[in-house]
Amino acid sequence: MGNPMKQVLVLRTDLRMRRGKEIAQGAHASMKVVLENLDHPDVVAWLAGPVAKIALGVDSEEELLAPYAKAREKGLIAALITDAGRTDFGGVPAHTAIAIGPANAERIDEITGHPKLR
Repeated sequence: MGNPMKQVLVLRTDLRMRRGKEIAQGAHASMKVVLENLDHPDVVAWLAGPVAKIALGVDSEEELLAPYAKAREKGLIAALITDAGRTDFGGVPAHTAIAIGPANAERIDEITGHPKLR
């Protein structure tokens, strides 16, 4: 059936976001990477189905930014979400989530193999 495609969402658990906030931040990341790359061959293939998504959690901003940087370095499409802090985080903007891919599952697994599954 060809190479399986997927997208990985990574959320910061150290921010102790409400479940709804976590879902919204992950959705923002997923939508941003897709909408900014609608003509990318990986997005086109992924949207044709099946649409696999995996959510992972990390315990710090550093653990969030490292796979984002690595994905970009390896040529994968990715998005970083920075919450403005209007309703949470004491008014201070915070990096909350990233999306990596869609891309071939093996390429993503090289980058996101270490965060804990949420």
